[in-house]
Amino acid sequence: MKDYNRANIPLAKELRKNMTPWERKLWYTFLRSYPVRFQRQKAIGNYIVDFYCAKARLVIELDGGGHYEPQQLTRDAARSRTLERMELTVLRFSNLDIDQNFNGVCQSIDLAVKRSLPQSR
Repeated sequence: MKDYNRANIPLAKELRKNMTPWERKLWYTFLRSYPVRFQRQKAIGNYIVDFYCAKARLVIELDGGGHYEPQQLTRDAARSRTLERMELTVLRFSNLDIDQNFNGVCQSIDLAVKRSLPQSR
């Protein structure tokens, strides 16, 4: 994805250095060694997404407690719509999902990647 706001690059680098515990768990336990490459804190358009798989055109966002405030819900919905208009699939998981249903989160991601990739014959 080459369409991004260059002003976001320093912040993206800083966010990679300071991942949340839930981002670290998903990255180090699952995404880092996943057979299809994922990137952390990737600048896309005017946003920085938590995780991005270019091959699958998949964005993964982890939402902490602040994401459930009315204003943030509205912003998150607008952000998801913008990313979807870029023909990206957006998966959102809560920190609670990571804590209580980690295997289910990983299965959902795996299914989304497999659905998006061309079937090998």
